[in-house]
Amino acid sequence: MAEIGKGVTAGKLAINVQKRLTRAQEKVLQKLGKADETRDVVFEEMVANFNKQMAEGTKLQKDLKAYLAAVKTMHDASRRLQDCLADMYEPDWFGKEEMDALAEDTDTLWLDYHQSITDKSLQNMDIYLSQFPDIKARIAKRDRKLVDFDSARHHFTSLQKGKKKDEAKIAKPAALLEMAAPSWAQGLISAHQVAQTNLSYNQAEEDLGRAQKIFEELNVELQDELPALWDRRVGVYVNTFQSLAGHQEKFHKEMSKLSQNLNDIMTKLEEQRQINEGANHSESASSAPKSAVTNGSDGELPPGFLYKVKAVHDYAATDGDELELKMGDVVLVLAFDNPDEQDDGWLMGLKESQWFQKKDISAKGVFPENFTQRV
Repeated sequence: MAEIGKGVTAGKLAINVQKRLTRAQEKVLQKLGKADETRDVVFEEMVANFNKQMAEGTKLQKDLKAYLAAVKTMHDASRRLQDCLADMYEPDWFGKEEMDALAEDTDTLWLDYHQSITDKSLQNMDIYLSQFPDIKARIAKRDRKLVDFDSARHHFTSLQKGKKKDEAKIAKPAALLEMAAPSWAQGLISAHQVAQTNLSYNQAEEDLGRAQKIFEELNVELQDELPALWDRRVGVYVNTFQSLAGHQEKFHKEMSKLSQNLNDIMTKLEEQRQINEGANHSESASSAPKSAVTNGSDGELPPGFLYKVKAVHDYAATDGDELELKMGDVVLVLAFDNPDEQDDGWLMGLKESQWFQKKDISAKGVFPENFTQRV
Protein backbone atom coordinates (compact mmCIF):
# COMPACT_ATOMS: atom_id res chain seq x y z
CA MET A 1 0.00 0.00 0.00
CA ALA A 2 1.28 3.47 -0.86
CA GLU A 3 2.47 5.69 1.97
CA ILE A 4 0.66 8.93 2.72
CA GLY A 5 2.73 11.94 1.74
CA LYS A 6 4.34 10.29 -1.29
CA GLY A 7 1.95 11.38 -3.98
CA VAL A 8 -1.07 9.85 -2.23
CA THR A 9 -3.37 11.96 -0.10
CA ALA A 10 -5.37 10.63 2.82
CA GLY A 11 -8.58 11.23 0.88
CA LYS A 12 -7.39 9.31 -2.15
CA LEU A 13 -6.17 6.49 0.06
CA ALA A 14 -9.58 6.24 1.69
CA ILE A 15 -11.29 6.19 -1.70
CA ASN A 16 -9.04 3.36 -2.91
CA VAL A 17 -9.73 1.34 0.22
CA GLN A 18 -13.46 1.90 -0.20
CA LYS A 19 -13.26 0.77 -3.85
CA ARG A 20 -11.58 -2.49 -2.85
CA LEU A 21 -14.19 -3.13 -0.18
CA THR A 22 -17.05 -2.39 -2.57
CA ARG A 23 -15.57 -4.69 -5.23
CA ALA A 24 -15.04 -7.45 -2.71
CA GLN A 25 -18.62 -7.17 -1.47
CA GLU A 26 -19.93 -7.17 -5.05
CA LYS A 27 -17.95 -10.30 -5.99
CA VAL A 28 -19.22 -12.10 -2.88
CA LEU A 29 -22.82 -11.20 -3.70
CA GLN A 30 -22.32 -12.37 -7.30
CA LYS A 31 -20.83 -15.69 -6.21
CA LEU A 32 -23.68 -16.21 -3.78
CA GLY A 33 -26.16 -15.47 -6.55
CA LYS A 34 -27.58 -12.45 -4.79
CA ALA A 35 -26.43 -10.05 -7.50
CA ASP A 36 -26.39 -10.55 -11.26
CA GLU A 37 -23.07 -10.34 -13.07
CA THR A 38 -22.54 -8.75 -16.48
CA ARG A 39 -21.16 -11.46 -18.79
CA ASP A 40 -19.68 -11.14 -22.28
CA VAL A 41 -19.06 -14.60 -23.73
CA VAL A 42 -17.34 -13.24 -26.86
CA PHE A 43 -14.93 -11.17 -24.80
CA GLU A 44 -14.20 -14.14 -22.53
CA GLU A 45 -13.21 -16.14 -25.61
CA MET A 46 -10.89 -13.28 -26.63
CA VAL A 47 -9.25 -13.38 -23.21
CA ALA A 48 -8.88 -17.17 -23.42
CA ASN A 49 -7.16 -16.78 -26.80
CA PHE A 50 -4.95 -14.04 -25.37
CA ASN A 51 -3.84 -16.26 -22.48
CA LYS A 52 -3.15 -19.15 -24.87
CA GLN A 53 -1.21 -16.86 -27.21
CA MET A 54 0.88 -15.45 -24.37
CA ALA A 55 1.65 -18.95 -23.04
CA GLU A 56 2.67 -20.20 -26.49
CA GLY A 57 4.84 -17.16 -27.15
CA THR A 58 6.54 -17.48 -23.76
CA LYS A 59 7.29 -21.16 -24.40
CA LEU A 60 8.68 -20.39 -27.86
CA GLN A 61 10.91 -17.69 -26.39
CA LYS A 62 12.15 -20.11 -23.72
CA ASP A 63 12.89 -22.84 -26.27
CA LEU A 64 14.70 -20.38 -28.55
CA LYS A 65 16.93 -19.41 -25.63
CA ALA A 66 17.59 -23.09 -24.93
CA TYR A 67 18.48 -23.62 -28.61
CA LEU A 68 20.88 -20.67 -28.50
CA ALA A 69 22.50 -22.11 -25.37
CA ALA A 70 22.95 -25.41 -27.21
CA VAL A 71 24.52 -23.60 -30.19
CA LYS A 72 26.98 -21.91 -27.84
CA THR A 73 27.80 -25.27 -26.23
CA MET A 74 28.44 -26.80 -29.66
CA HIS A 75 30.57 -23.80 -30.58
CA ASP A 76 32.70 -24.27 -27.46
CA ALA A 77 33.07 -27.99 -28.17
CA SER A 78 34.04 -27.28 -31.80
CA ARG A 79 36.61 -24.72 -30.71
CA ARG A 80 38.19 -27.18 -28.26
CA LEU A 81 38.39 -29.83 -31.00
CA GLN A 82 40.05 -27.39 -33.39
CA ASP A 83 42.52 -26.32 -30.70
CA CYS A 84 43.32 -29.95 -29.96
CA LEU A 85 43.99 -30.66 -33.64
CA ALA A 86 46.14 -27.53 -33.96
CA ASP A 87 48.25 -28.62 -30.98
CA MET A 88 48.81 -32.11 -32.43
CA TYR A 89 49.39 -31.01 -36.03
CA GLU A 90 53.14 -30.91 -36.61
CA PRO A 91 54.58 -27.98 -38.61
CA ASP A 92 56.04 -30.18 -41.38
CA TRP A 93 52.79 -32.04 -42.04
CA PHE A 94 50.83 -31.33 -45.19
CA GLY A 95 48.41 -28.36 -45.05
CA LYS A 96 49.51 -26.85 -41.72
CA GLU A 97 48.65 -23.29 -42.83
CA GLU A 98 45.37 -24.41 -44.40
CA MET A 99 44.47 -26.21 -41.17
CA ASP A 100 45.03 -23.07 -39.09
CA ALA A 101 42.93 -20.97 -41.48
CA LEU A 102 40.16 -23.59 -41.44
CA ALA A 103 40.02 -23.53 -37.63
CA GLU A 104 39.65 -19.73 -37.69
CA ASP A 105 36.91 -19.86 -40.35
CA THR A 106 35.01 -22.50 -38.35
CA ASP A 107 35.09 -20.36 -35.22
CA THR A 108 33.87 -17.31 -37.15
CA LEU A 109 31.03 -19.29 -38.71
CA TRP A 110 29.78 -20.43 -35.29
CA LEU A 111 29.92 -16.85 -33.98
CA ASP A 112 27.97 -15.49 -36.95
CA TYR A 113 25.35 -18.22 -36.65
CA HIS A 114 24.77 -17.53 -32.94
CA GLN A 115 24.57 -13.78 -33.49
CA SER A 116 22.19 -14.09 -36.45
CA ILE A 117 19.70 -16.18 -34.49
CA THR A 118 19.91 -13.76 -31.57
CA ASP A 119 19.32 -10.69 -33.75
CA LYS A 120 16.68 -12.03 -36.13
CA SER A 121 14.72 -14.63 -34.18
CA LEU A 122 15.11 -14.14 -30.43
CA GLN A 123 14.94 -10.34 -30.44
CA ASN A 124 11.81 -10.42 -32.61
CA MET A 125 10.18 -12.73 -30.05
CA ASP A 126 11.24 -10.39 -27.22
CA ILE A 127 9.60 -7.44 -28.99
CA TYR A 128 6.47 -9.48 -29.72
CA LEU A 129 6.08 -10.56 -26.08
CA SER A 130 6.85 -7.11 -24.66
CA GLN A 131 3.29 -5.93 -25.47
CA PHE A 132 1.57 -8.67 -23.47
CA PRO A 133 2.12 -7.33 -19.90
CA ASP A 134 0.40 -4.00 -20.73
CA ILE A 135 -2.58 -5.71 -22.35
CA LYS A 136 -2.81 -8.19 -19.49
CA ALA A 137 -2.88 -5.28 -17.00
CA ARG A 138 -5.63 -3.54 -18.99
CA ILE A 139 -7.70 -6.74 -19.08
CA ALA A 140 -7.42 -6.92 -15.29
CA LYS A 141 -8.37 -3.24 -15.03
CA ARG A 142 -11.34 -3.83 -17.31
CA ASP A 143 -12.48 -6.66 -15.02
CA ARG A 144 -12.26 -4.36 -11.99
CA LYS A 145 -14.16 -1.60 -13.76
CA LEU A 146 -16.83 -4.13 -14.74
CA VAL A 147 -17.30 -4.97 -11.06
CA ASP A 148 -17.51 -1.24 -10.30
CA PHE A 149 -20.11 -0.85 -13.05
CA ASP A 150 -22.18 -3.77 -11.73
CA SER A 151 -21.96 -2.40 -8.19
CA ALA A 152 -23.04 1.09 -9.30
CA ARG A 153 -25.86 -0.42 -11.36
CA HIS A 154 -27.14 -2.46 -8.42
CA HIS A 155 -26.88 0.52 -6.09
CA PHE A 156 -28.80 2.73 -8.52
CA THR A 157 -31.49 0.08 -8.98
CA SER A 158 -31.82 -0.23 -5.22
CA LEU A 159 -32.27 3.54 -4.86
CA GLN A 160 -34.87 3.54 -7.62
CA LYS A 161 -36.93 1.02 -5.68
CA GLY A 162 -36.39 2.94 -2.43
CA LYS A 163 -37.38 6.24 -4.01
CA LYS A 164 -40.74 4.85 -5.06
CA LYS A 165 -41.40 3.58 -1.55
CA ASP A 166 -40.36 6.92 0.00
CA GLU A 167 -42.61 8.85 -2.33
CA ALA A 168 -45.53 6.68 -1.28
CA LYS A 169 -44.73 7.25 2.38
CA ILE A 170 -44.39 11.02 1.90
CA ALA A 171 -47.83 11.15 0.21
CA LYS A 172 -49.37 9.57 3.36
CA PRO A 173 -47.68 11.12 6.45
CA ALA A 174 -47.56 8.95 9.54
CA ALA A 175 -50.06 9.64 12.30
CA LEU A 176 -47.28 10.42 14.76
CA LEU A 177 -45.80 13.01 12.37
CA GLU A 178 -49.21 14.68 12.00
CA MET A 179 -49.62 14.79 15.74
CA ALA A 180 -46.10 16.02 16.46
CA ALA A 181 -45.90 18.85 13.91
CA PRO A 182 -48.22 21.58 12.83
CA SER A 183 -49.53 21.49 9.31
CA TRP A 184 -47.18 24.19 8.07
CA ALA A 185 -44.14 22.10 9.25
CA GLN A 186 -45.28 18.93 7.58
CA GLY A 187 -44.65 20.47 4.18
CA LEU A 188 -41.09 21.36 5.13
CA ILE A 189 -40.37 17.84 6.38
CA SER A 190 -41.77 16.28 3.23
CA ALA A 191 -39.76 18.63 1.04
CA HIS A 192 -36.57 17.77 2.98
CA GLN A 193 -37.12 14.04 2.56
CA VAL A 194 -37.77 14.43 -1.14
CA ALA A 195 -34.61 16.51 -1.54
CA GLN A 196 -32.49 13.94 0.35
CA THR A 197 -33.87 11.12 -1.72
CA ASN A 198 -33.31 13.01 -4.95
CA LEU A 199 -29.76 13.90 -3.91
CA SER A 200 -28.81 10.26 -3.27
CA TYR A 201 -30.58 9.18 -6.43
CA ASN A 202 -28.84 11.80 -8.57
CA GLN A 203 -25.43 10.93 -7.07
CA ALA A 204 -25.97 7.24 -7.76
CA GLU A 205 -27.02 8.03 -11.30
CA GLU A 206 -23.86 10.07 -11.85
CA ASP A 207 -21.71 7.29 -10.35
CA LEU A 208 -23.37 4.76 -12.61
CA GLY A 209 -22.83 6.90 -15.72
CA ARG A 210 -19.18 7.46 -14.81
CA ALA A 211 -18.54 3.75 -14.07
CA GLN A 212 -20.23 2.74 -17.30
CA LYS A 213 -18.17 5.19 -19.36
CA ILE A 214 -14.85 4.05 -17.89
CA PHE A 215 -15.73 0.40 -18.40
CA GLU A 216 -16.98 0.82 -21.95
CA GLU A 217 -13.88 2.79 -23.03
CA LEU A 218 -11.61 -0.01 -21.84
CA ASN A 219 -13.92 -2.68 -23.20
CA VAL A 220 -14.10 -1.16 -26.70
CA GLU A 221 -10.31 -0.73 -26.87
CA LEU A 222 -9.65 -4.33 -25.90
CA GLN A 223 -12.32 -5.70 -28.23
CA ASP A 224 -10.43 -3.99 -31.06
CA GLU A 225 -6.92 -4.99 -29.94
CA LEU A 226 -7.33 -8.60 -28.83
CA PRO A 227 -8.59 -10.06 -32.17
CA ALA A 228 -5.90 -8.14 -34.06
CA LEU A 229 -3.22 -9.44 -31.70
CA TRP A 230 -4.56 -12.99 -32.05
CA ASP A 231 -4.32 -12.80 -35.85
CA ARG A 232 -0.82 -11.32 -35.68
CA ARG A 233 0.63 -14.47 -34.10
CA VAL A 234 0.67 -16.26 -37.48
CA GLY A 235 3.00 -13.69 -39.02
CA VAL A 236 5.26 -13.77 -35.96
CA TYR A 237 5.61 -17.55 -36.09
CA VAL A 238 6.22 -17.51 -39.85
CA ASN A 239 8.92 -14.84 -39.60
CA THR A 240 10.59 -16.52 -36.63
CA PHE A 241 10.86 -19.98 -38.16
CA GLN A 242 11.59 -18.79 -41.69
CA SER A 243 14.45 -16.72 -40.33
CA LEU A 244 15.70 -19.62 -38.22
CA ALA A 245 15.49 -22.04 -41.15
CA GLY A 246 17.33 -19.62 -43.42
CA HIS A 247 20.20 -19.18 -40.97
CA GLN A 248 20.38 -22.93 -40.37
CA GLU A 249 20.56 -23.62 -44.09
CA LYS A 250 23.33 -21.06 -44.60
CA PHE A 251 25.28 -22.27 -41.58
CA HIS A 252 25.15 -25.96 -42.53
CA LYS A 253 26.02 -25.20 -46.15
CA GLU A 254 29.12 -23.23 -45.12
CA MET A 255 30.02 -25.78 -42.46
CA SER A 256 29.75 -28.55 -45.07
CA LYS A 257 32.35 -26.76 -47.21
CA LEU A 258 34.71 -26.43 -44.25
CA SER A 259 34.18 -30.09 -43.34
CA GLN A 260 35.03 -31.13 -46.92
CA ASN A 261 38.18 -29.01 -46.77
CA LEU A 262 39.17 -30.72 -43.54
CA ASN A 263 38.54 -34.12 -45.10
CA ASP A 264 40.69 -33.21 -48.12
CA ILE A 265 43.57 -32.12 -45.88
CA MET A 266 43.36 -35.36 -43.89
CA THR A 267 43.29 -37.42 -47.12
CA LYS A 268 46.40 -35.70 -48.47
CA LEU A 269 48.14 -36.07 -45.12
CA GLU A 270 47.49 -39.83 -45.28
CA GLU A 271 48.82 -39.94 -48.85
CA GLN A 272 51.97 -38.18 -47.66
CA ARG A 273 52.40 -40.76 -44.90
CA GLN A 274 52.04 -43.66 -47.35
CA ILE A 275 54.58 -42.16 -49.71
CA ASN A 276 57.06 -41.80 -46.86
CA GLU A 277 56.32 -45.33 -45.66
CA GLY A 278 56.80 -46.72 -49.16
CA ALA A 279 60.16 -45.01 -49.39
CA ASN A 280 61.20 -46.56 -46.08
CA HIS A 281 60.11 -50.02 -47.29
CA SER A 282 62.18 -49.64 -50.44
CA GLU A 283 65.25 -48.82 -48.38
CA SER A 284 64.64 -51.87 -46.18
CA ALA A 285 64.21 -54.12 -49.24
CA SER A 286 67.67 -53.45 -50.51
CA SER A 287 69.27 -54.53 -47.25
CA ALA A 288 66.92 -57.24 -46.00
CA PRO A 289 68.05 -60.20 -48.22
CA LYS A 290 71.73 -59.53 -47.62
CA SER A 291 71.12 -59.35 -43.91
CA ALA A 292 69.14 -62.57 -43.96
CA VAL A 293 71.84 -64.43 -45.87
CA THR A 294 74.58 -63.01 -43.70
CA ASN A 295 72.86 -63.94 -40.48
CA GLY A 296 71.67 -67.26 -41.87
CA SER A 297 68.16 -66.65 -40.38
CA ASP A 298 65.05 -68.29 -41.77
CA GLY A 299 66.86 -70.00 -44.56
CA GLU A 300 67.26 -68.45 -48.04
CA LEU A 301 64.70 -65.67 -48.63
CA PRO A 302 63.43 -64.41 -51.99
CA PRO A 303 64.85 -61.23 -53.54
CA GLY A 304 63.19 -58.05 -52.30
CA PHE A 305 61.92 -59.61 -49.04
CA LEU A 306 60.65 -57.00 -46.56
CA TYR A 307 58.81 -58.74 -43.73
CA LYS A 308 56.29 -61.46 -42.95
CA VAL A 309 52.52 -61.23 -42.51
CA LYS A 310 49.88 -63.75 -41.49
CA ALA A 311 46.45 -64.00 -43.12
CA VAL A 312 43.65 -63.28 -40.63
CA HIS A 313 40.85 -63.74 -43.23
CA ASP A 314 40.38 -65.82 -46.35
CA TYR A 315 40.81 -63.92 -49.60
CA ALA A 316 39.62 -65.23 -52.96
CA ALA A 317 41.69 -63.91 -55.85
CA THR A 318 39.66 -62.10 -58.51
CA ASP A 319 42.50 -61.53 -61.00
CA GLY A 320 45.50 -63.48 -62.31
CA ASP A 321 48.05 -61.25 -60.52
CA GLU A 322 46.38 -61.64 -57.10
CA LEU A 323 47.40 -64.05 -54.35
CA GLU A 324 44.84 -66.54 -52.95
CA LEU A 325 44.87 -66.54 -49.12
CA LYS A 326 43.58 -68.87 -46.46
CA MET A 327 43.40 -67.78 -42.84
CA GLY A 328 46.70 -68.70 -41.16
CA ASP A 329 48.85 -68.55 -44.34
CA VAL A 330 52.26 -66.91 -43.76
CA VAL A 331 53.23 -64.57 -46.59
CA LEU A 332 56.65 -63.14 -47.39
CA VAL A 333 56.07 -59.50 -48.33
CA LEU A 334 58.20 -58.36 -51.26
CA ALA A 335 59.08 -54.93 -52.62
CA PHE A 336 57.45 -53.88 -55.90
CA ASP A 337 59.84 -53.81 -58.84
CA ASN A 338 58.33 -50.43 -59.67
CA PRO A 339 57.02 -48.61 -56.52
CA ASP A 340 54.68 -46.51 -58.71
CA GLU A 341 52.71 -49.67 -59.52
CA GLN A 342 51.71 -50.20 -55.87
CA ASP A 343 48.07 -49.34 -55.15
CA ASP A 344 46.98 -47.98 -51.79
CA GLY A 345 46.18 -50.78 -49.35
CA TRP A 346 47.78 -53.57 -51.47
CA LEU A 347 51.02 -55.53 -50.89
CA MET A 348 53.15 -57.83 -53.07
CA GLY A 349 53.98 -61.22 -51.58
CA LEU A 350 54.71 -64.93 -51.83
CA LYS A 351 53.41 -67.70 -49.61
CA GLU A 352 56.20 -68.91 -47.36
CA SER A 353 55.29 -72.58 -47.87
CA GLN A 354 55.48 -72.27 -51.67
CA TRP A 355 58.85 -70.52 -51.54
CA PHE A 356 60.48 -73.13 -49.32
CA GLN A 357 59.05 -75.96 -51.45
CA LYS A 358 59.79 -74.67 -54.96
CA LYS A 359 61.87 -71.50 -54.59
CA ASP A 360 59.69 -70.11 -57.41
CA ILE A 361 59.49 -66.32 -57.33
CA SER A 362 56.94 -66.32 -60.15
CA ALA A 363 54.26 -67.53 -57.69
CA LYS A 364 54.14 -64.09 -56.11
CA GLY A 365 51.02 -61.89 -56.31
CA VAL A 366 49.28 -58.88 -54.79
CA PHE A 367 46.85 -59.08 -51.89
CA PRO A 368 44.92 -56.64 -49.65
CA GLU A 369 46.94 -55.54 -46.64
CA ASN A 370 43.90 -55.35 -44.32
CA PHE A 371 43.37 -59.14 -44.70
CA THR A 372 46.71 -59.78 -42.93
CA GLN A 373 48.58 -59.00 -39.75
CA ARG A 374 52.30 -58.36 -39.47
CA VAL A 375 54.35 -60.99 -37.59
